[in-house]
Amino acid sequence: MNLDRLLERAEALYPQVVEWRRYLHRHPELSFAETKTAQYIENILNGFGGLIVTRPTASSVMARLVGARPGRTLAIRADIDALPIQEDTGLPFASQVQGVMHACGHDGHTATVLGVARVLSEHAEELEGEIRFLFQHAEELPPGGADEMIAAGVMDGVNHVIGAHLQSPVEVGRVGVVAGPMLASPDTFTITITGKGGHAAEPHKTVDAIAIGAQVVTNLQHIASRTTDPMKPLVVSVTQFIGGHAHNVIPGSVQLCGTVRCMDTELRADVPRRMERILAGITQAHEAEYELQYHYGYRPLVNDPEVTRVVADAVAELFGRDALYEIQPSMSADDFSAYLNQAPGTYFNVGAGNKERGIVHPHHHPKFDIDEESLKVGMKVFLASALKLL
Repeated sequence: MNLDRLLERAEALYPQVVEWRRYLHRHPELSFAETKTAQYIENILNGFGGLIVTRPTASSVMARLVGARPGRTLAIRADIDALPIQEDTGLPFASQVQGVMHACGHDGHTATVLGVARVLSEHAEELEGEIRFLFQHAEELPPGGADEMIAAGVMDGVNHVIGAHLQSPVEVGRVGVVAGPMLASPDTFTITITGKGGHAAEPHKTVDAIAIGAQVVTNLQHIASRTTDPMKPLVVSVTQFIGGHAHNVIPGSVQLCGTVRCMDTELRADVPRRMERILAGITQAHEAEYELQYHYGYRPLVNDPEVTRVVADAVAELFGRDALYEIQPSMSADDFSAYLNQAPGTYFNVGAGNKERGIVHPHHHPKFDIDEESLKVGMKVFLASALKLL
């Protein structure tokens, strides 16, 4: 399979890819409700010919491109869901759905991978092995759609998996890679502290859940700052403190909610035990009780070094080494990590910002936008990487 011919076809197909992106941008759907989006994707894929198109779940799509000769199997993933945000871009193709917006670039991810599927489907007779195009629902909302798709068998027999995320803070034309840990696990917790309510003028007759809760908040910070190796990133954030309803009443209970982020699986498993120890000590000292509900979110996202090197080499050959940058690991999260738990792969970033055109707003912002040239860059990286990996 000749890469130059594939790249020429990607250039020619680029206007159509932009149109796909803009249609998706006008018609966003929230996580686990992407039924019309999935149908739109399925219809486009069926129009290519040569693909085996299925629906692993009600709101996801998989297209298999089986080559003329046996070989490896590569999976390429795009997420398709939008966010509950009211768009404020003023774009002519702005969202037509009240309170829903593609504010994270998933419309661009989907259009890019549709373009890659179209180009490669025209060369099935030259392909060794198989490529699976995974259009995944519900990346934005835990428990996410990746595990559902894996349970449906989309990763069975897959040798490698790759995916990409558009990045508005990075200028278009640049591509980021990193070997090893890239994104964290986004676990959540809810703590209920039960004391004894009473009159605020007589605190000695109460077990003040607010005062006890304040001590819990302070001491939870010691998990990261004083009991964890500083070379292992960890965030423990209390983001909600709920309790009380009047100025002169000490409430009988309060609720604390928050998130725990880390990249080390052993540390991740140990954090709830450390939280329990702090909660037990503080509440026992003040004759209160507690309940901890701890929910595990997505796994840490850890890229395979060898697959990452292959993608980096593809970028360098396409655009030069200066186009590459090393991603700084982040405590954000993405359920692409579930696929990496099934097969070695990598998740790379594609710059989509353009300061001269005012495309500078961050992800999940009402004015978020992308430079659509990033779609072309993404297509070319996927095409070149796929050839190398197969």
